[in-house]
Amino acid sequence: MPRINHQAGFTLIEGMLAAAILAVGVLALAAMQGIALTRNVDSTELTRATNLAAEMIERIQYNRKNIAQYGIDTSNATPCPQNAGTQAMAKGDCDQWVALLSNSQASGLVNVRGVITVPATPVGTLATLLNQYPVTATVSWTGKAGDTKAARPKQVVLTTTISPE
Repeated sequence: MPRINHQAGFTLIEGMLAAAILAVGVLALAAMQGIALTRNVDSTELTRATNLAAEMIERIQYNRKNIAQYGIDTSNATPCPQNAGTQAMAKGDCDQWVALLSNSQASGLVNVRGVITVPATPVGTLATLLNQYPVTATVSWTGKAGDTKAARPKQVVLTTTISPE
């Protein structure tokens, strides 16, 4: 009695199933690539903003004798203190920082705003005894440059304590 083989076309089904599994894998890799690119852009923006804030903190530490001259808010019409007693180095630091913030759009940050907060007198009992001023540098920007659908506000806040000797 002859044997009848009823498996005709099974190899075709196996091949189609393997192709479908491969297609799903390739699509998953493509999606992961897009997510990785987005995260890379986010980390680049965060690094640039952190560097801007850290630079101003370093400038204040270098010129700590004139710490009271560093109240800066770039959203104001005159971001740098304009009073007659403004120390030249503090004014120069402020002007340079404002210029860096305004040129930061070329490096990927959009709608950048910088604020340096320095109280007029030391805050806290121990800080008053040690003549220490809390200094806060805040850099805010709109994330995802050029992509208005995903634009969201972001900010970096660096806080330190500086004693003007």
